[in-house]
Amino acid sequence: MSILNIGSLNIDLFYQVPHFVRPGETLPSLSFHTFCGGKGLNQSIAAARAGARVMHAGAAGPDGQRLLDMLTGNGVDVSRILRTDVPQGHAVIQTDPKGENCILLFPGSNYALDRETADRIFASLEGPCMVILQNEVSELPYLIEKAHAAGCPVVFNASPFDESLMSLDYGRVRWLMINEIEGKALTGSDRPEEIADILEKRFPGLGVVLTLGGDGCLCRDGGQTFRQPVFHVEAVDTTGAGDTFTGYFAAALDREMSLPEALRRAAAAAAISVTRRGAAPSIPAAGEVEAFLDRA
Repeated sequence: MSILNIGSLNIDLFYQVPHFVRPGETLPSLSFHTFCGGKGLNQSIAAARAGARVMHAGAAGPDGQRLLDMLTGNGVDVSRILRTDVPQGHAVIQTDPKGENCILLFPGSNYALDRETADRIFASLEGPCMVILQNEVSELPYLIEKAHAAGCPVVFNASPFDESLMSLDYGRVRWLMINEIEGKALTGSDRPEEIADILEKRFPGLGVVLTLGGDGCLCRDGGQTFRQPVFHVEAVDTTGAGDTFTGYFAAALDREMSLPEALRRAAAAAAISVTRRGAAPSIPAAGEVEAFLDRA
């Protein structure tokens, strides 16, 4: 099988700051860099670097060529990306000395995806494939409906979370990737096991991967629970770590690895990524992950 990621493409504007800007404050940054990013792009590159055959679909603005070049440079098929006159999506990202970040997102071209384009994307497929989605593109419910109708298992990263995701049909999703905050919004519970229990009962057949920060992650699928601890490293920048995890996890499933092995590889890749600055540039290659795991 291959992977189709219908996802966002952003130009990331990174500002290293002594602390996050407070209301009414003007704060000089310590450094400034631009990187290719967007949850969609990051996840496509992560899956490709993990060894999967990846197709990326979405929309790119007039200033988005560098994003397409980044994807093709990593072996990702970009033939299903719509070119539009809408300005390219971008993110303004502050990172503090602890490696934490806060992000201001402008969707731009990522919201130019329409149903007609979605129809063309799925009509172009030669057969079922795994579909990765995030909440950074337009027509999300329709994309899930089309993927389900085409027999494509959906890996959905419910981020960034907003009210629209409360009414989404998760019965058509195979894997839901969420953090504790998103899990509480969906279930009303702040206890990891209970979050998984509630979602499993509501949506039979849904697999849940719940990331728990320093406590690693919990995975629930088919009544079985798996836990994966974090690999302790010195974090420089956490931007893109979740995307790295998602891309590597999807690639491992695509290669029919066991869930424990898929979670372990995804956690290792995410750990490596936080030791580097940037989102897409920080994503490790498969060989780096294997070497890391050999030393772990």
